Amino acid sequence: MWNTQVASNAVASTSLAESDGRMSEQASLVSQFINYLRAERHFSPHTAKCYAADLQQFCGYLCTVERFGPVSVEGGNGRGPAADMSKLSPPASVTGEDLNRRLLQVETDDVRTLMSELREHNYCKSTVARKLATLRSFYKFLVRRGYLANNPVAPIRTPKQDKRLPKCLDVDQIEKLLANPDTTTLLGARDRAMLETLYSTGMRVSELIALDIVDVDLTTNVVRVAGKGKKRRVIPLGPGAVKTILHFLDLRRNDPRSTSFDAEALFINKHGQRLSTRSVRRKLDKYLLDAGLDLSVSPHTLRHSFATHMLRRGADLRSVQEMLGHQSLSTTQIYTHLTGETVKENYDKAHPRA
Repeated sequence: MWNTQVASNAVASTSLAESDGRMSEQASLVSQFINYLRAERHFSPHTAKCYAADLQQFCGYLCTVERFGPVSVEGGNGRGPAADMSKLSPPASVTGEDLNRRLLQVETDDVRTLMSELREHNYCKSTVARKLATLRSFYKFLVRRGYLANNPVAPIRTPKQDKRLPKCLDVDQIEKLLANPDTTTLLGARDRAMLETLYSTGMRVSELIALDIVDVDLTTNVVRVAGKGKKRRVIPLGPGAVKTILHFLDLRRNDPRSTSFDAEALFINKHGQRLSTRSVRRKLDKYLLDAGLDLSVSPHTLRHSFATHMLRRGADLRSVQEMLGHQSLSTTQIYTHLTGETVKENYDKAHPRA
């Protein structure tokens, strides 16, 4: 992919300027945009890094456009099938001032050409659409800050996406997964509580690991979640989740090492510190293997399963939207396609004329 490798190395910092020291953060357009995403839009560090990676490679691409004055770029010149698009990045010889100049001189046709080249290099539609969204947001920011009069990306339509329904476990598979952790141990009890909470609330794994003990109200059985953009919402906790959280907290309080544990974090690792998303995924993989379930299932699959099962059992679409923290109802509506498929399957099995 165009950004995956770069996001983990070439854009370890938040911007082009910060990574090579060629210009001050104030002068770098990319730095200003990334700082805006973090400070004003409250984007997570991971999301901001992905935006920075896309812009890093866009700048590398601009260094290959002839009318800007091309320079030698490692990985090819970006103009033909021999070029490796995934390796495009600004060479060391390009100054920050030159990068800013190129960014401000971009025209709509430059972006269209790039989108065409990405498709020629077999990038999937969703990847192309995401990169286009990055550029659209970046140039919208530049217009708002007075650097440009018009957004050159605005006239470009997002490519039509292939409809892909989210993966979902059925209820029996969920029960099989939840039954795996050994709840007689502290870490096993934690794992059961984590899985129960994910399925009970439909929260994102990033929201799960950010939970503090005070966020969980076991008197009213609700949990307060800080979602995307720091937007907070309150989600009901089912009896299964409440029971497993209480059991985990009881074992945690009685653990001899409890005084050294992170006093705020709800879910902690074996060292008593807050869990990472990678740790949650690693634990889920273990229980999927033990249960003989599909190893491609992710923590996000539990979120999909929550939404699908709620709608299948008659939950209101807007209520599910609120619990999931979706800004747009259309995002939640994808789950109605899953419930519709189940209805049709049942019809085909049951109706004598089907």
